[in-house]
This record gives sequence, structure tokens and C-alpha cells, in this order.
Amino acid sequence: MRILMPSLILFATLLTGCSKDGQGTTASNGTEAGEDSASFKVALLTPGPVNDSGWSALAFEGLEAIRTETGALTSNQVAQGSDIKESMRSYAQKGYQLVLGHGFEYNEPGIQVAKDFPDTVFISSSGSATAKNAGAIRFYLEQSFYLAGVLAANVSKTGTVGMVGGPDVPSIRSTFKAFRAGAEASKPGTKVLEVFTGKNDDVAAARQVAETMIKSGADVLIHQANAAAQGVFTACKDGKAWALGANLNQNDNESGVVIGSATISAKAAFLEVAKLVKEKKFDGNVVQLGMEKGAIDFVYNDKLKSQIPEPALKAVEEAKSNIISGKLVAPKDKF
Repeated sequence: MRILMPSLILFATLLTGCSKDGQGTTASNGTEAGEDSASFKVALLTPGPVNDSGWSALAFEGLEAIRTETGALTSNQVAQGSDIKESMRSYAQKGYQLVLGHGFEYNEPGIQVAKDFPDTVFISSSGSATAKNAGAIRFYLEQSFYLAGVLAANVSKTGTVGMVGGPDVPSIRSTFKAFRAGAEASKPGTKVLEVFTGKNDDVAAARQVAETMIKSGADVLIHQANAAAQGVFTACKDGKAWALGANLNQNDNESGVVIGSATISAKAAFLEVAKLVKEKKFDGNVVQLGMEKGAIDFVYNDKLKSQIPEPALKAVEEAKSNIISGKLVAPKDKF
């Protein structure tokens, strides 16, 4: 999970000027000297490598937007568990004005570390805790997961669909509840299976869980497993089931079974926060972004859309229109 593939290492080296392989994978657009002299510095912490074609990858796209639009020196690093606070402190000590932690697990550590570094702003993707120099971006991903549930229930021929999660955390549970709600509201009686593997990088475990679900009758599966998503897609291909992508548009996955993806666009949100921090206008809060602001969407795989029954497409589009207008509110947990 924490080892960059050779192609990504080369990419990071060419793009940013330095890279480090190992427990804390780092890439920045400046040398040590440049890091000391840069006027605006932004760091990104992710739970997995930024080449996971999912959650961490979309965050890196947001970081790149910050670098391009603001001229900031940027750095990214994989940080989990006890490493999170250490990484946050390290960046703050180096004078980084903004540290973005991409996930619910970065919210509370950011609040704690923020007390010692008033000149650094700590932002997490998900979470509700705030401080003067700490807050969160709340992507309303539940909206697109609700639509994914609507599609899954209408496409399923068995009446059984499945959800494969990595770590069992509040943000993932909330999206799964929305998926279940969409499926059950659209097709009452739909059976929704749910299993968490506990890991984002265990492809084999995700595949095994998905295979078990398929044997139990599930013929449409969605995931929240980051890099381990490939295990779900492979199982769907082998088991002749449809799959749904999550977080990043995963419709082009080589498995050829992803009929649509529940997506997040982190670029606008990351840029908005970065500009506020750079202009010293950030005041600790939680910013919620959904479909109405273009941060969330559900994207069909154009290559497979013709295989989706027309009633299923109409059901999704009707639900999407109602969500954007406010007529339909996708369920979400408070965390």
C-alpha cells in the first residue's frame, strides 16, 4: 500500500523534483532549499498511495490543482495510525501553512496538533471537529452512492447487491447506508450485503469477500476499498457480475465490468480552502459540498450504458434531479 510503483516514482520525480519511497511517500515541487524559501506550502496526507485510482488519487488531483493555480510548493505523504500526528507536526515545523488530511481519520489528530502550531491550518476530508486553525471538507458522497444504489437495484436480476468496504469507519458506513437506502427505496425487497475487510490495500481479501457475495447471489457490487478495489472488480469479472466505482471515475478499469462510478471532484474544494489559507481568511469550519456545487456526481460508463435497461436509467436520472433540486435528501450520518 505504501510503496509507489516505478512509473509513479518516475512521474513524481519529473513533475516535482524530489521523491522518497517507503513508509512516508513524499513528492514536492522544490528542493530542501526551495522548501525553506517558498512563500506558500501545502502538504497532503493520504491513507494510501496516490496511484490507487480512487480515494487518494482524487486528493492528489486536488493538490496538483493547488500547485498549478496558486504556485504553492506541495508535498504528499502516506500517513496512517500513529504516523499521522508525527507527519502533521513535521510539516508544521517546516513552515507549511496548510496540511490536508484526506479522510475522517485525520480530523481529530489535526485538531490536537493545531493547538501547537497556530500558523498552520489543518483540514480533513470528512469529520466535524473544528478549531480556529482546523476544520474539514465534507464531501456529500452519499448523494452519488444513493444513485448507485438506485442503479444497482434496477439492474440486478437476482434482487441481491453487495457493498465491500475496507476499514470500518463512519464516513464509509454513511455512504453504504445511502447506497442501501437508494436500492431499497427504488426496489423494495432488494437484499443488500455488506462486509468490511478492515484494510484498504488487501486486494486478495476484497476479492475473496466479493466472490463470496457473488456466490450468495449478488450480481452488482460497489466498494469503498481504495487500492483494494481491484479485487472487487476482478471478482465481478470472473463471476459475471456488474461493478460500480467509487470516489474517482473508475469506468475505464481493465476488468470491463464497471457500469458507473460515484465520484468526487476534490479540485474545487481544495482550491477554495487553499486560497482562503493563503489569504489568511480561513476561520475553522466544516464546508459541505455536493452535487449542486459540482463536487459530487454519478458517471455512467459510456461503453456499457447501452446494456443498462431504460427504466433503470430513468430511475437514476429522476433521483438525481430530485437530489439537485432539494426534493430528495440522501441520508447521511453525522460524524
